[in-house]
Amino acid sequence: MQQLTQSPVDPAFVQNPYPFYDRARQTGDFFWWNDYAMPCAVSHKAVHAVLRDRRMGRECPSELAPAIPDALRPFYEIEAHSMLELEPPRHTRLRALVLRAFTSRTIAALAPQITQLCHDLIDRFPDEPFDLLTAYAQPVPVVTIARLLGVPEDRADDLLRWSNAMVAMYQARRTPEIEAAAIAASTDFSDFMRGYIATRRKTPADDLISTLIAAEEQGEKLTTDELITTCILLLNAGHEATVHTLGNGTKTLLEQNIRGITDACVEEIIRHDPPLHMFTRWVYEDVQIGDQHFKRGDQIACLLGAANRDPAVYPDPARFDPARSGPQNTSFGGGIHFCVGAPLARLELKIALDVLFTRCPDLRLTAAPGYGDTYHFHGLTRLMVAAR
Repeated sequence: MQQLTQSPVDPAFVQNPYPFYDRARQTGDFFWWNDYAMPCAVSHKAVHAVLRDRRMGRECPSELAPAIPDALRPFYEIEAHSMLELEPPRHTRLRALVLRAFTSRTIAALAPQITQLCHDLIDRFPDEPFDLLTAYAQPVPVVTIARLLGVPEDRADDLLRWSNAMVAMYQARRTPEIEAAAIAASTDFSDFMRGYIATRRKTPADDLISTLIAAEEQGEKLTTDELITTCILLLNAGHEATVHTLGNGTKTLLEQNIRGITDACVEEIIRHDPPLHMFTRWVYEDVQIGDQHFKRGDQIACLLGAANRDPAVYPDPARFDPARSGPQNTSFGGGIHFCVGAPLARLELKIALDVLFTRCPDLRLTAAPGYGDTYHFHGLTRLMVAAR
């Protein structure tokens, strides 16, 4: 396995990680990333295999689990009940209960609300240049997931702030200041959800939180702590990635002068410039993948952004092709941890982009977009446009 060095906090890399991925992919299906001290799956074939192999998973082997500092407990106590971080049997139970509430019918029923929300936001677009991220790409997903859960929309700014602070814990550039902000957000978010869940236990409504409270699987229900974590996970994952995908996709469509929004175009947006570039798996038993051997306790990074640009499965992969066909991209993960919110994300993207370019056919960039200085997330810091 070839060793490569690339600082994940190097500004040039963060703005455009794809040349490094191309170089890494030439070394084989896996390479050793010195800066992370970790093997990385870089081809579509290898990433697909690792994500779906049940001999690997998200939960750290018990003998390797690090001690959690007391100061960071509020954050990790929430993580301890996250189905994203758990393996069967707990994961199976949690996911089954969530899917009972998060049905395709529930998602489809949101279409008229999302459409109206998009129109309402566009009605408020100013005549002068403005930031499309704050005016459109952020409120569409955060208001939608708030409505779905039944959380008051007037708390949307708090939800966005808490979410941003918490997910910052996963970026390469993690500082004591980032940790302190994440702990404060975890405490505030948890307290808010605990109070709101208590209210919904007494007075159920037609929302996802009430449905989650009532959901049963073989006589089991979600505990309050599991409910809190699940709601926080759905709120965080339910808008954080979609905001970036909507922003990245709009940028690309404007640069390419593409306006027709088909299902294939939405999939290409998700493939071409995804919001999450790295997702890790722990190895639970000795395993061979391709010509590489891994032992229990190894951790493998799946480079989703690299897999999506693999020329072995996507001809001319750096080119944005709104009519592209091909295998499933890796942006939503895979295996038992495949994103439960994928149908909602696709629906939001299709409606939001379709309404945007129908209402604003002359939308254009007014300044060069720039990506946030974070890895392994990949999203714009602003998207300055003019609609008229």
